[in-house]
This record gives sequence, structure tokens and C-alpha cells, in this order.
Amino acid sequence: MNEDYQGFELGPIRPPSEAQSLMLRVTRNCPWNKCTFCGLYKGEKFSIRPVDHVIKDINTIRHYVDEIGKIMQQPGGGGQRDLFDLQAGQPESEQKALHSALNWVRGGMKSVFLQDANSMIVKPDDLVEILNYVRRVFPQVERITSYARSHSVARISDENMARIAAAGLSRIHIGMESAAVEVLDFVKKGVDKQTHIIAGKKVKAAGIELSEYFMPGLGGAQFSKQNALESADAINQINPDFIRIRTLAIPEQVELYKDVQSGNFIRIGDLEMVEELLLFLDNLNGIDSKVKSDHILNLFQEVEGRLPDDRERMTAPIRRFLAMQAEEQLLYMVGRRAGIFSRLEDLHDPELAGLAEKTRTAHQVNLDNIEAFTAEMIKRFI
Repeated sequence: MNEDYQGFELGPIRPPSEAQSLMLRVTRNCPWNKCTFCGLYKGEKFSIRPVDHVIKDINTIRHYVDEIGKIMQQPGGGGQRDLFDLQAGQPESEQKALHSALNWVRGGMKSVFLQDANSMIVKPDDLVEILNYVRRVFPQVERITSYARSHSVARISDENMARIAAAGLSRIHIGMESAAVEVLDFVKKGVDKQTHIIAGKKVKAAGIELSEYFMPGLGGAQFSKQNALESADAINQINPDFIRIRTLAIPEQVELYKDVQSGNFIRIGDLEMVEELLLFLDNLNGIDSKVKSDHILNLFQEVEGRLPDDRERMTAPIRRFLAMQAEEQLLYMVGRRAGIFSRLEDLHDPELAGLAEKTRTAHQVNLDNIEAFTAEMIKRFI
């Protein structure tokens, strides 16, 4: 039975690097949906949207982009009242489309992100049709990107990968998280190290930019070293364009939290995660990837640069932090987790340091309860 079109759809997530992109929902939720550290799609059914529904979404965005353009061309550039009139009386899906179009116009209309968790599971012919249509309707678009699972990418033929690249898919984000077999098995990732490598190389061979994600802490106390070393080894074999750091968080609604409660998973604190991140970075060799720390959960926002030239600069704040006295480390962790600090140098800003100290005092944070404080603060960003 054919599915009826229910209007423009918007998925729940995108990478931070796609903040200015148009979100175009091609699939709903996650086809795997078993990873114990992720609760985003739990209880939600996966489905692939019909191509004609995606086409209708694209046309809807085109309509609102044109309408917004007309308003902006009015004397004085139009105003909020004109935009309000445009959405007045419209159903929720149309209002979502209008707001998506408006955000995209404000962002320059240069990039599109295909939602949700794994657009590469779509049949290549269908994906090529969607990509071609995006480029035809919005010829100014410079980048089209998507999340993908290594398992799905590894199954796509080189010929189809080349077709997908030619149709306009220019970047793929793969949540590798770890390449250690013990870790992948425990968190039910549904993929092994070799498949990560095959998929990553396949993306690169097609001429598509590749972002690989590494998750410090995912191995817990037992497999922290393996998490760093095996992941670095896989990354070295892939040489992705981007390595994106995503520090582990364990909210109460995910399955991994139950493992923490039962003692099957012993989480490590910020200090141990920093040591693991340094081990990971120190073992990246023979690649020219860009390292990005573009997520609020990461302790150091400044750990960014291109390998190998920027290695010393990237790792310098980590080494400085590890060389600090415990009380100074504590103050930085409080300030960072409270959203006061964004980089280690902020610790030497008297005003920011004062705010961090007030926060530490107000919450009575000490070396014994810093992890509980961190867990509570992280809830705000999940």
C-alpha cells in the first residue's frame, strides 16, 4: 500500500558542522537502532520515505525560499509581520518548512544535509534521483552530506558509490565511535573494525569527503586503552578528511546506563578520558586528516588542526591540563561543564575563573563528587 504524503518532515538531529544546512529527511530514524550508548531513536520505527515525498519536500522549500525572497526585496527588506502572515493558518508541517527555508536562506543556502541516521541504506537509484533533483532545483548548493553506517556503505558497489558521488553527495559522516572489537561487541555496534576500514576507504575512493567520529570513554575502564589504540589504527588505514571527537555521555534513558548501574560497565571520568584522547591522538600516523572538536561534550574545544603539522599545538592543552595540580584541574572541569569555559586558556581569565569558582562553591564540587556534577551538567546538552 502506498504511503500518503503527510507534508514536509524534519528529523531530530544533524552534525554540528551542518548547522546552516537545509535538513532534508530521506529516511526516518535508524535502521540498526541497537547501539547501547544511543537512545535517540529507541522505540521509533525505521522507514525509507518514498522518493516522490522527498521531491515534494524539496519543492515546498523552493516555494518558501521564493516567497522569502519576495519579502526581502520589499522596501526595507520586509519584516517579521510579512513572515508571520506567510505562516498564518498553515499546518505544522508547512510552518516547519517555512522555518527551515528561512534558516537556510539566512545561512547562505550553500549546503544540504540528508536525514536521518543512515541515508546510504536507500537504493542507489533512488538516492541518485534525489541528489540530482536537489542540484537541479537549487543549483547554488555547494555541499550535500549525510550520516551513514559503515555496514551499509561497505555493501555498496564501487560503481554505485561513484554514481552517488557524481550526483552530488559530497560528504559522509560515519559514526565509527570505536574500532576495538571488545568495545564494538559490548555496545552492540553491529560492525567490526575491518568493515569500518572497508567503508571508509570506499568513501574516499569515490571522491567523497569523509568524517569519522571517535568516542573517548566508550571502552569504559576495562577497554580504554584498546578504544584509543584500535580506533587510531583504523583511522590510520582510512585517512579520513575529518576526525571528529565526541566524548561519551550516558543519559539514564540509554541501555548502557543499565550496564553502569549493574557494574558491567565502569565509566571513566574526565581525567581518564583526557588521557585516552591523548593516547588516540599520539597514535595517529601517516595521515593528513583534520581533527575537529566541535561538540559541547568535549572538554577541550581547541583540540583542532590538521595532521601531522598541528599535532603538537593540538595536544599542548591536553598535556598542560594533565600537568596541572588536581585542584586546578577540578576548577577547569567545573567551568567547562557549566558552560563557562570553552578552552583551557579561559582558566586564566579572572572573570571567568571567578564564575567557575562560584559555581564550584555553590554546588560544593570536590574531587570526590566531580563525576556526579559532570553527569548532571551533561544532561543539559543531550
